Amino acid sequence: MVSPFLFFPGERLSLAELTAACLDGVLVAIGEGYMPADAAETTWMRARSLGPLTGERLAAVRLSAAWVHGGALVEPSPHHLQRSSGRRARLAGSGRVVYHDVLLDPADVIDIAGVAVSTPTRTLADLARLGHHDAAARWACSDPVLAEQARHWILARPRVPYGRRALDVLDGATLLDALPGDAAPDGRRER
Repeated sequence: MVSPFLFFPGERLSLAELTAACLDGVLVAIGEGYMPADAAETTWMRARSLGPLTGERLAAVRLSAAWVHGGALVEPSPHHLQRSSGRRARLAGSGRVVYHDVLLDPADVIDIAGVAVSTPTRTLADLARLGHHDAAARWACSDPVLAEQARHWILARPRVPYGRRALDVLDGATLLDALPGDAAPDGRRER
């Protein structure tokens, strides 16, 4: 799928031409592609830029999915991918990808711009469960409705690994959000 706002090496321009356009300030890198420097970085653009990595069998998960959904502001490196198809995928060794060979529940996957991405609820629950506590807490504070949905997702699966840890992270973010005052530069609340 060719987009007027997203360029991949070899599609319309070579990697050398795309890199030169970046040096000139015309393009900026996003995912596996490039976009005009003055274009808005949207959910569609972020998801589509991961298409060459995910292919048809993988989904963006964890911090990569959070970045696509806007829950993480900075593109992660490496990207996290997980199996979304019944058939296993083979990945050539790459420092740009961490592959999790566990099949995602189809209910936890959505299609954005032709790219499989874990749902926001599953993504936030995974961030809280699997060691990305700061990112999970920030996202939960900024979207309390999503935080509650993630809590329900975890509670509906009592045997999910690290569920108690995730609930503690989400509860802590909810408590932090409920405190009066503005956040201080070090992250604590001022009264």
